[in-house]
Amino acid sequence: MHLLIFLLVYPLLLFISLLPYPVLYGISNLLSFLLHRVVGFRLKVVRKNLKLSFPELSSEERSDIERKFYQNLSDVFLEMIKNLTISEREIKKRFQFENMHLINAHEQKGESTILLLGHYSNWEGMLSIGYHLMGKGYGIYNPLSNKYFDRLIARSRKKHKAFLLSRQATISFIRSNQKENKFALYGFISDQSPRVKPKNYWRSFMGVDVPVFTGAERLAKEFNFPVYYTEINRVRRGYYTATVSLLAADPSRYAENEITDQFTEKLEAQIRRDPSQYLWSHNRFKHSHLSPLST
Repeated sequence: MHLLIFLLVYPLLLFISLLPYPVLYGISNLLSFLLHRVVGFRLKVVRKNLKLSFPELSSEERSDIERKFYQNLSDVFLEMIKNLTISEREIKKRFQFENMHLINAHEQKGESTILLLGHYSNWEGMLSIGYHLMGKGYGIYNPLSNKYFDRLIARSRKKHKAFLLSRQATISFIRSNQKENKFALYGFISDQSPRVKPKNYWRSFMGVDVPVFTGAERLAKEFNFPVYYTEINRVRRGYYTATVSLLAADPSRYAENEITDQFTEKLEAQIRRDPSQYLWSHNRFKHSHLSPLST
């Protein structure tokens, strides 16, 4: 069944990826309307998240964020498809990095680094980071259930010198690289909602108590990898900047969860500056009622 679905969908994806950007954004406008006004894609989740995060705003103000969110979501989705065939020259023009010299300085010394970001703006554009590295860049992810689409995504990233690394294999892979003195950049999208466990770290995010991932911090401390944050922003439609900034030069000197706190605070500040670019369709607050902080 997975192969059949892939064979049916892949030609359409390939066709869309070959369309010029003006046509692509025309489709995005229509898709945004359909997702928002016709299908109501995860609309209840979006509205719940916005109300929890911005209780001080009027319903009209939240509705405006909601509308802009669906437009951004549609753009990112179609830009992700475009990445299947986008050229190196085009992606470098549309997705630019600032302060990469900070990470390059570690590479010159043979040091690996960790890069943290959230589901903000066009996080998929980070696949082009490999063009700006001396070593390899790995994105930590959960493999797709459909192995054919999973392979397709892996190939599209490898074409741009970016590589995917299964979350389950991350620790053993890093340890192997360290033994062989191979430096690399390890990227984590760290604003997802982990499974609730007794040892979860809970804290406030957008005014709501949630469990947060601490895996990147724990790895940084185990291997003493410097930790950086990436703030992605849309300059104009189809054009983005990714600005790198230091979170922790020496993770071993930081208290437990301090690096995770700094990441969360930076992401929250970014969201509050322009909420429309965040992924509000993700059920980030689904475990808030289980918070031990409210007891």
